[in-house]
Amino acid sequence: MHGVLPSRKTSHPPPYAAKISRVSTNRRRQLQLGAMIGCAALFLLLVIPRLFGSSSERVALGTPEVVVVTLIDEDNMSKGYIEKIQENRRYYASRQGYTTFFPNVTDYNFGDSPRSWALVPALRHALTVHPQSTYFFALSPHALIMNPAINLRSHALEKKKLESLMLKDRPVVPPDSVIRTFGGLKGDRIDLVLTQDEEGLCQGSFILRRGDWANFFLDTWFDPLYRSYNFQKAEGHALEHIVQWHPTILTKLALIPQRLLNSYSVDVSSRGGKDVMYKDGDFVARFVGCEAEQNRDCEKEFEPYYEKWKRSVGNS
Repeated sequence: MHGVLPSRKTSHPPPYAAKISRVSTNRRRQLQLGAMIGCAALFLLLVIPRLFGSSSERVALGTPEVVVVTLIDEDNMSKGYIEKIQENRRYYASRQGYTTFFPNVTDYNFGDSPRSWALVPALRHALTVHPQSTYFFALSPHALIMNPAINLRSHALEKKKLESLMLKDRPVVPPDSVIRTFGGLKGDRIDLVLTQDEEGLCQGSFILRRGDWANFFLDTWFDPLYRSYNFQKAEGHALEHIVQWHPTILTKLALIPQRLLNSYSVDVSSRGGKDVMYKDGDFVARFVGCEAEQNRDCEKEFEPYYEKWKRSVGNS
């Protein structure tokens, strides 16, 4: 019995075989090209930003870069006063693409310490509520943003600009503190931008950059030990203490000229006098000390500046 032999392969392949081979080759090349383009796009999206930008400065699309934080004391401020403060901050934030945060003093537990201590946990709270924002501009309620055209990055935060503004080898607490600001700090390494007057550091208007250092700084500042010291100026003197005696904090601090963030509405000779008083075009007018001195009224001092601001934004 003879087995069935397989049919012999023809030496003349059908005409469509070469076409199939060419199609497969072209398809393979297209897939390879697509994969290369995809890898290149992924490289641009993930690797390039890490090489040329600081991760702490990258902001997700649509996220406000700056949060304006103003601590409100509903127990000691009239409703009308609070509404005007909030109006001022919201107008500025909307003009610059920022956002606002208005915590209340009673939101926080600071024991028997003065109410002004609530500023510190309020900032910690702001960092939690706005986890993608980069900068937190802490501004006293007893102040007005008078020039809403000022953008904080170009005004004081851009690397080269900040380096040109830094007050170097300056006593941290004037006039004769042995602890002085560093020279040679890089602008993109600064996490805390402050001003000082002739009495000391000014915590009524400053800028904090988010990050692990900011968390460390706020936790250190709010340490129960410092709150128990009964400093004369409460959190203000505690701030001066930690800046002078914690090199980790001083190395991240930039002092800049006072009127860039913190012009005064009144002539206080012991704090700089007329040289640091508000002038047209300045960013902020602050009614420094109005809440602590019995012969002064914050709301009355606030009103003429508020009216001036309303006229200016109404004409802009």
